[in-house]
Amino acid sequence: MAAAHNDNRRHILVRYSVITILIVGFSIAISYKLFSTTVIHADDWNRKAMVEMQHVDTILPERGEILACDGSILATNLRFYTVRLDFRAEKFMENRYRVALDSIADSLALHFPRRTRDEWFAYMQKPLNTAPDKRARSFPVVSNISYADLQILRTFPFFCIGNPNRNGMTVESTLRRRKPYGDMASRSIGGVGQTASCKEVHGISGLEKALDSLLYGSPGIAKKIPLTKNIVNWTDVPAKPGFSIRTTIDINLQDIVEHELERVLDSCSADWGCAILMEVATGDIKAISNLERNKAGTDYIEALNYAVVGFEPGSVVKPISMMIALEDGLVSNLEEMIPIGASWAYAGGRPITDSHFNASLRVREVIEQSSNIGMARIITRGYDKNPKAFVERLRGIGFLDPMNTGIAGERTPYFNPNPGRVDLSRMCYGYASQIPPIYTLSIYNAIANNGRYVRPRLVGSLLSEGIDSAIPVSYIRDRICSEANARKMQYMLKQVVWGPHGTGRSLKNDKVALAGKTGTCYSVDPATRQYNTARKRLAFCGFFPADAPKYSCMVLTFYPKRNMFGAASTSGQVMRNIALKMYSRGMLDNASDYAEGASATGRAMLYGSYDTKRHGAIRQATGIRQEVHPARPRRMPKGTVPSVRGLGAREAVVALEAAGFNVNMRGSGYVRSQLPAEGSQAARGTTVTLAMAP
Repeated sequence: MAAAHNDNRRHILVRYSVITILIVGFSIAISYKLFSTTVIHADDWNRKAMVEMQHVDTILPERGEILACDGSILATNLRFYTVRLDFRAEKFMENRYRVALDSIADSLALHFPRRTRDEWFAYMQKPLNTAPDKRARSFPVVSNISYADLQILRTFPFFCIGNPNRNGMTVESTLRRRKPYGDMASRSIGGVGQTASCKEVHGISGLEKALDSLLYGSPGIAKKIPLTKNIVNWTDVPAKPGFSIRTTIDINLQDIVEHELERVLDSCSADWGCAILMEVATGDIKAISNLERNKAGTDYIEALNYAVVGFEPGSVVKPISMMIALEDGLVSNLEEMIPIGASWAYAGGRPITDSHFNASLRVREVIEQSSNIGMARIITRGYDKNPKAFVERLRGIGFLDPMNTGIAGERTPYFNPNPGRVDLSRMCYGYASQIPPIYTLSIYNAIANNGRYVRPRLVGSLLSEGIDSAIPVSYIRDRICSEANARKMQYMLKQVVWGPHGTGRSLKNDKVALAGKTGTCYSVDPATRQYNTARKRLAFCGFFPADAPKYSCMVLTFYPKRNMFGAASTSGQVMRNIALKMYSRGMLDNASDYAEGASATGRAMLYGSYDTKRHGAIRQATGIRQEVHPARPRRMPKGTVPSVRGLGAREAVVALEAAGFNVNMRGSGYVRSQLPAEGSQAARGTTVTLAMAP
């Protein structure tokens, strides 16, 4: 008995001895490691700590928004979410998931109809068909959903479980640049992406690229700092958000311009088209559209920004040449006769011809009838001996300066810096040069602005927290021609539409008087490298209302293949439609005035903003009677229905209601017919039905 007791005691002592030895050994090892770390290798660990403490992380800034002129968002940052399931989560509730699968499929099909209910059921059941240890740990349920959609998904059966370890739900978020208005002015707004040199997101086209330094902001800096239990990131320099930029784009005008451009392009089956609408007084680009035929379909999509690409301009450059001729005194009397004839051989070059024969033309008719010969004869009067001086003259008015509109990819006009006499005779009517449409428009805008050369721009102001910095209107040159010569040019451009032989006379209308110039230019066939007379670039550049210009517009159409083949019937028609639609929506300060005895000035504010003093000055400057082209309401005998055919919706309603009638409209645009017809006997209170058409 005593021997057994002694054996047990001995065994216990052995065990205690082993445990004691192990504890002492571990203590010695820990003490040695502590001594090694803090004394022997202290310098090594201090160096490692310093490296970690000196590690700097970049905090990316929030990119600024791009806004329309009224504050509507054109481009912004939106956060999107991707929801995944971890089917191997530690406490994943598989049985509850199987029970809820029917309800999950119903909810997903209702809120995310990219799949049917049965397709969702099969999709969500698929991970369960594999072995538990091989099931997906990151199974994608839905991706690229908004925060609102994410909150809805969190209410679904099974997904509503609060513990992510039980339902396996994980959420990933990404910040993306989005354009709420889709393709509207998309090329001008531009896009963003990661650059080749770094992973930061910067602008790669359009305004996003041109103004990237403002939109991007300033990155912040985060450093590591030691706390009691850990080393954590500490914001040393906070990121500074980028400026939001309010552009000059008007959403309503942009919609009109894009719609009218696409409609004409589709009618004539053109390859592409470009349209720019600008405010005369400020140079604000209110709308800009570039459309090209979709190679994958029959529709038109946003294209390369042709507004800033150089092309041979064709005859739209003639008013620029004529303005210089007036300023330089090469012509002074608009009634002077210029010999034309069938052709004119100059400086040994190929004879210059016109599209139709004239024995002679008055100076004022050269623009109206678009005479190449007349324009060349006038310009060579002053620059025959020094053709280079003509290019320098263009440089002197600022026409070759960078505009810095804010549009990425902007190019300056190209003219041969050392032209010969033949080059001179071609440049003055639109060949042997390359001019971006925005530059051509800028000169027409200056003419409409009485000679003041305002700088076209897309940026109106910069916005940040507590900052609203409006960018003032600026001028390329305070004046490029005298006010008197600007008025002469306005008259000549108006005669292109309203003159008896004007190349744009098909654009006459009795609502908004247009002024402008047609331009036709053959393009080079890429296969033969020769001019192809079928591949035409058709342009119309001008302003409206002609008698008190408020907007200038440039339209370019390339290679129409059916129905319409002229500059006026394609590009000119786009401008005409834009002006008429603006008029029908009351965007041209056209407040109706049907009162008896209303003044001509009051009526003309509706139809063309007639200015008696201004027109008297033009008559005095040119010696030619000016015409105003308003559409006056046709009055009917008392007790009958007034005539409102051809009027816009607003004007028609005002006229009928003033006469005591009710109005019912069908469609939009202008009144094409009315019932009861104009002049019909009808009692007050009768409903007049108006059939509207664009």
